Amino acid sequence: MHEHQSNSSRHLFLLSPANAGGPRGQLLRTSSAIETAARLRSAEGVSIGELYAFISALYFRGKLAYADRFAPGHAYVITPCLGLLDPRTRVGQGEFEQLASVPIDPAEPRYVEPLLRDIVRLAGDHDGPVVLLGSVASPKYTQPLLDVLGSRLVFPATFVGRGDMSRGGVLLRAARVGDELEYIPVAGAQLRGTRPPKLPPV
Repeated sequence: MHEHQSNSSRHLFLLSPANAGGPRGQLLRTSSAIETAARLRSAEGVSIGELYAFISALYFRGKLAYADRFAPGHAYVITPCLGLLDPRTRVGQGEFEQLASVPIDPAEPRYVEPLLRDIVRLAGDHDGPVVLLGSVASPKYTQPLLDVLGSRLVFPATFVGRGDMSRGGVLLRAARVGDELEYIPVAGAQLRGTRPPKLPPV
């Protein structure tokens, strides 16, 4: 986790990762025509933000755009085995294979131990709200984060009942118009609900 200046007057964003082991991740292993794949194999590598935005062209790209719009430089990506990373952190083929092979599971020490290490450090540096841009209906993110952050962990209220694609669309629209979403605490919230109406076309 990269160091940052403590700033209690603004919130931080935690971005859940894309699935590096899925079909789009497989493309990065096998394609020689995709520029992102070529750079991933080079000494330069690619930023983890770009990597996950390639894999999740709507949802993660929406998270990244939203965090850049409302708290630039104050976002971290939750990873399966590397703790919290600044989205600009460069990774190569070796790190990519690690990200693809470790399950995100509260019972998996390779996931939980680096995450808790970085969350404890972050919680000590920053005393404001921490916004989770990711699934709150599953304990795979909320359980370890709540253990450290408690009521400081919040999420966009409009996420309840939405699928990944809908959440991505909501985040991209909010980033475009500059209208930040309402946040509510994860602790005690209704994390599942009726699916909201479809978003109107942009």
